[in-house]
Amino acid sequence: MESDELSRPALLLVHGAWHASWCWDEPRSVLDADGWTTSAVDLPSAGQPAGIHDDARAVLEELGRIEGPVVVVAHSYGGIPVTQAVAEAANVSHVVYLTSFQLDVGESLLSFHGAPVPPDPNGFEAVPDDPIPLFFGDTPRAAAEAAVARLVPQSTRSFSEPLTRAGWHTIPSTYVICEQDQAIPVARQEVLAARAGAVHRLASDHSPFLSAPGECAALLAKIALGSAG
Repeated sequence: MESDELSRPALLLVHGAWHASWCWDEPRSVLDADGWTTSAVDLPSAGQPAGIHDDARAVLEELGRIEGPVVVVAHSYGGIPVTQAVAEAANVSHVVYLTSFQLDVGESLLSFHGAPVPPDPNGFEAVPDDPIPLFFGDTPRAAAEAAVARLVPQSTRSFSEPLTRAGWHTIPSTYVICEQDQAIPVARQEVLAARAGAVHRLASDHSPFLSAPGECAALLAKIALGSAG
């Protein structure tokens, strides 16, 4: 077991829009108890007027504090700055896109959806109306309400800025489709997953780190072990 743990990559967990690193607390506790080394980063675009390049710098700074190979796990919007950041990182061995935006150079979240750039890109996107069915449909009600209370406005600029680099072209990637997701429809996830080297599925809502933390942690560990092999 000790040699197995020594050979494991570290896991860096990156949240999506409106959230922060707290959303990973439950799967992190499962992974940490199983001997994994985990960390999570707060993206400045959640609550601050920052864009994808500011978020990518935050990811790169956290990667710089981790020794050895790292598997980066990106949720939802987090896939965009992660895609930008890992193209510049030397220690990333694999990227996991958890119902996430695996975009290409020149794409932004808005352009992927065919939406126009808003007239005021320096503003904020409010927390969506009725976020529980959107994000936390399978999550226990008390946990969902607690999560909603911690959501913050998201920088509009983070949705409209395009990628200038896409690390998944050179770094192996896995896509995890969440089959009950109401925020990113499965059909859209399938389009993104076609860009990944492997695809897994979870029968969960948009937020398996809250609705199925044990299952989420087990799948991330399985993918990370496979990447180390």
